[in-house]
Amino acid sequence: MFDGSMAMSFHSLRYPSHILGNVRKHRILYRTKKNPILAVPPSSTLLQTDESGNLPDSKKNSGSVAASTSSDSASLFISQTTTVGIIGGASVDSTINFLNKLVQWSSKDGEDSLPFVLCSDPVLNKQLLSHERSYIPLLSSKRESSSLDHTPIVGNLQNKRAFLERSGAQCIVMPCHISHSWYNEISTGCSVPFLHIGECVARELKNAKLKPLEAGSPLRIGVLATNETLTAGFYQEKLQREGFEVVLPDKATMEHTVIPAIEALNRKDMEGARNLLRIALQVLLVRAVNTVILASDDMRDLLPRDDPLLKKCIDPMDALVRSTIHWAQSVEKGT
Repeated sequence: MFDGSMAMSFHSLRYPSHILGNVRKHRILYRTKKNPILAVPPSSTLLQTDESGNLPDSKKNSGSVAASTSSDSASLFISQTTTVGIIGGASVDSTINFLNKLVQWSSKDGEDSLPFVLCSDPVLNKQLLSHERSYIPLLSSKRESSSLDHTPIVGNLQNKRAFLERSGAQCIVMPCHISHSWYNEISTGCSVPFLHIGECVARELKNAKLKPLEAGSPLRIGVLATNETLTAGFYQEKLQREGFEVVLPDKATMEHTVIPAIEALNRKDMEGARNLLRIALQVLLVRAVNTVILASDDMRDLLPRDDPLLKKCIDPMDALVRSTIHWAQSVEKGT
């Protein structure tokens, strides 16, 4: 876990905001254009911006570390070639969980963790949650589901991507399933590598050289996610491109287990949601799938870590973390 300084950094966060820094041996170092390394209180380094990624006038004229900005660039930079730009998604908890793993896994051998720039915006959080909610029939009206315009969401995500590029990010990731519904629109024109979570997990499964559970059958991979993520279809597309047969929950499973599990979760009925999720997973597993991609942070967190069913599942966020670290290692080696 993070130490006290990291925890304070997130605790003091006011949104919309951006964190720039890297973790070195359990402390945060923040970098500016003129000062290579500044060890300063975490709250001094939070950039508050509008939805377009611009700093408000009050911040531009302040005397803090974040002062002296221009219209086309932020004053805080991380100049390393392995700097990772992170666009937060629908859940702040999921974003922090991703960052926690990125820090821990990239520094597990005693090395410095990867430098990073993090953007997290409550306006975007609400937009994404509203969009996901519109795909759950019993939680939204048909009018809401059919009329929701995702243009503001895409524009917001594009602005976050542009901000990260200006801030020195050399690779961009989105630890959010829903945001990948518009990956092509968001990544168009990006000047640095932009990792796709679906490609990351499909590539890992391909490299694992799995064997079919039934002789003469194709390799089957199950995908369990919210209705919105399944409708977007990007996991199915990336898996099929690697030669996998994709198995999804059928209509009855969605209506009687997956959607009710989400509803139970929203009612704080954790035990009910957990039991329904187990049923949904078992329904997929009896269809001879090698593994199940559990593409929902809420569903993943329902099951205890020692649950046998989790051993049959893969977390796409973990694949994204590993792919991000692999990208950085390739950059360092010049490959």
